Amino acid sequence: MSNRRVFIKDASLLTLGMGLLPPLFSYGMNNGSGEPFVLPRSAPEKQGISSAGISKFLQAIKDCGQEFHSLMILRHGHVVAEGWWAPYSSEHRMQLYSLSKSFTGTAIGLAVGEKLLSIDDPVVKFFPEYLPAQVSDNLAALKIRHLLSMSVGHGKDSILILEASAPGVPWEKTFLSLPVVFAPGSQFMYNSGASFMLSAIIKKVTGQSAQEYLKPRLYQPLNITNTTWGANFEGINMGASHLRMPTEDLAKFGQLYLQKGVWAGKQVISPEWVGQASAKQMENGHNDSSWGYGYGFQFWLNPPGGYRADGAFGQYSMILPDQDAVVVITSESIDTKKTMQIVWDVLTPEMKSHKIPEVGSAHSALVNELHELKYDPPQLAAQSPLIDKIAGREFLLDKNPFNAKFVSFNFSGDTCVFTLKEDGKPDIDIINGMNRWIRAGNIKPAAHSLFSPRRIDFDSIVAASYGWQNDNTLVLTWRYLETVHGETFTCIFDGDKLTIKPLFSVNRLQGKPDDRGDITGKMTA
Repeated sequence: MSNRRVFIKDASLLTLGMGLLPPLFSYGMNNGSGEPFVLPRSAPEKQGISSAGISKFLQAIKDCGQEFHSLMILRHGHVVAEGWWAPYSSEHRMQLYSLSKSFTGTAIGLAVGEKLLSIDDPVVKFFPEYLPAQVSDNLAALKIRHLLSMSVGHGKDSILILEASAPGVPWEKTFLSLPVVFAPGSQFMYNSGASFMLSAIIKKVTGQSAQEYLKPRLYQPLNITNTTWGANFEGINMGASHLRMPTEDLAKFGQLYLQKGVWAGKQVISPEWVGQASAKQMENGHNDSSWGYGYGFQFWLNPPGGYRADGAFGQYSMILPDQDAVVVITSESIDTKKTMQIVWDVLTPEMKSHKIPEVGSAHSALVNELHELKYDPPQLAAQSPLIDKIAGREFLLDKNPFNAKFVSFNFSGDTCVFTLKEDGKPDIDIINGMNRWIRAGNIKPAAHSLFSPRRIDFDSIVAASYGWQNDNTLVLTWRYLETVHGETFTCIFDGDKLTIKPLFSVNRLQGKPDDRGDITGKMTA
């Protein structure tokens, strides 16, 4: 697996980075091999933004205190800057959280175009078998457009209630049983359960999951090939979340909307749908935050104009029609308002309506900056006198909520293999590099293991490092590269006893303790 931070396939990095290769590509064109080109690259100056301006933006990212994982800036249809903070890389699928909603909304738009449904269809029409004995007037009045615009009329977000449905109870039935306390369309309230219902409607009218429905209609035209989308027990994609794809595919999605649904000369999404999805369908505030400028159909409106697909912890595909630009960010931001604000305040003012003279030194500096983006693992001691005592020995863990039974630590050269054993499951090995990241061979399983707090119930490639904080304390640092998050395990050895203190990355960034508690154990004889 490559360690690239900039998406350049070979030694032509400087040629592409300096804009010396003419941007002659068109979307969907191919080079004779049948493979579509990736998005065309260009020197930023040729698209009306200076390299120095983008460097200024990168400095603002450093100064803002938020943790970015990837960045892609498109202007006039060309990628003018891109970077991945190592150990994150271009080939990794990124967890999108609620950015997924914009794809769910797009599936509805495509179904409207195929006349499979109308946004004015009542929701109860699709699920007669799940209706309560008494259908209230408000429930009867609930339409697809209200799901799309987050104006269902519930008193609170319904997603946790859906997830807590009794085993075997369809989530649609749970949703329809909830009281609709306000008239649909009368007020905005963010409701992830509404996005799930949109996904459920897609499956109802097409016989396919939203993921399968989008493949020939959206993914294939845009050459989006590396996606996963989690589903509930009914096989219905979550709709509100759980979609993953690489950064460049998010950029393609934003560019498609910027081009009013046209890709390679083909109308992939109708311009009418793009107009509806990106228009203010609901008032949702008083313009006092980045979320108070109105809501479309599964898109947020931006303070400086345009709109965005938006996910928790700072996952964005921002569409900026006035600037003819798309900005894509994946991150683990604790203050997502700050993440967006530097785009509005620092980056968009650098976008000019004319070409800018190139300054070779500024452009070279930008290329180097983008190439060198990284997060280093903690730099700790390489050795401890305990290594010979604990190497290869199993520690029997006390009863814990993760069903973890044994752990062991094997040291060889500058690596440490952490092994977890659980009842009835294959062993899990994580290879940690001494003060360096190792990715090859490291896979975190899906939910319900020691590695998976609720927010990261995905399998994922793991970047792992280790080092000794002191003679008795081994620190394992893991980044789950195909999720937003990661964690640190601090392993404290006291004679034959072991205490593992987990720290989820969100807690680390917030300066808060982990709520999972310590895991304890004892070396076996």
